[in-house]
Amino acid sequence: MNLTLVFSRIFFFILSVFFITIYMVGSTIGDVTINAAIGIIIGVVFAFLLFGFDILFRRFNLRSFNIAIIGLFIGYLMGQALVLILNTILQISSKTFILTPQFLEITKIALFLFGLYLGTLMTIKASDELYVSIPFVKFTAIAQKKKDLLIDSSILADSRIIDLASSGLVDHHLVIPRFTIKELYAQVEMGEEQSKVKAKRCIETLKKLEDISALELRYNDTDFPEIKDQTSKLFRLARLLDANILTADISRVQSASIEGIKIINLHTLSNALKPLMQAGEQIKIKIQRYGKEPRQGVGYLEDGTMVVVNGGGDFIGEVIDAQVLSVKHTSSGRMIFCNAFDHEGSIDGYDDQSEEQYEEEPDDEY
Repeated sequence: MNLTLVFSRIFFFILSVFFITIYMVGSTIGDVTINAAIGIIIGVVFAFLLFGFDILFRRFNLRSFNIAIIGLFIGYLMGQALVLILNTILQISSKTFILTPQFLEITKIALFLFGLYLGTLMTIKASDELYVSIPFVKFTAIAQKKKDLLIDSSILADSRIIDLASSGLVDHHLVIPRFTIKELYAQVEMGEEQSKVKAKRCIETLKKLEDISALELRYNDTDFPEIKDQTSKLFRLARLLDANILTADISRVQSASIEGIKIINLHTLSNALKPLMQAGEQIKIKIQRYGKEPRQGVGYLEDGTMVVVNGGGDFIGEVIDAQVLSVKHTSSGRMIFCNAFDHEGSIDGYDDQSEEQYEEEPDDEY
């Protein structure tokens, strides 16, 4: 245990026993010895109550304490303002309100408690944006805080964001700029037919995200009227908020490298979470095209993963059984190399160079 904490507890223990005992001894009622004993007992009990509060609030840090105090202060002002407004209404009203003094006092107490609760609650919810500061000095947490994620329209057009939001991984960290929403509604009203359909799908996704209570989706009203390009607005807002950007648009990843902003791409995240195939595992795959090597066939899993099957070139258009040889990671995603299940012996034309050839060349050739 921290020596400073031990010293503080001993010090307050002695103070509690001393002051309460002195008060009881100075009382004119009863015997001095009995009063001293009662004072010692009460002082010990009170000291242990203090230690109990210490244990209860052990998880609270200084910033949480400061936020709670500021919240109570703001709530107090809000409650007093509501009571003052009620008194003013009663004084200037031309009508006579038939209110009993008891009912009036209860109403004032209820208004005061409502303002106190509302002010405290709003302050706690906005704690991430509130700093305890003095002129020229701002006190912030030393520990690295998890950054917020700005969402663009390409993410809202991808329904996978709903599954990601439901996982709890991004709770309290998703932020949607208002200018993005305005752009979507403008496309619904005045855009082309294809743009309208996409914008409506984005708005539907947004409503589903709002229904996820644990997500705590937030909106940011900051706009940059002098900037017309939505991507430039998004980058500038990310720099302003010190936030990352969650996108499903590959072109924005390339632009961000120039702007110096961190981009989290949903497609890259999806590829990283794809289940790994083990060597020797058997899979069913539909052969769709010929491969680069003789007798090779190419198929695709449901998630779009490319599968190269040696001996599969003879079964174009058919679903065959294949045995996994290896799994390779390329710049464009994951690729699986297999043997046709009925392909025995050595692999015709298959070696390490053929795998490298697939890694070097883009998949869209197929």
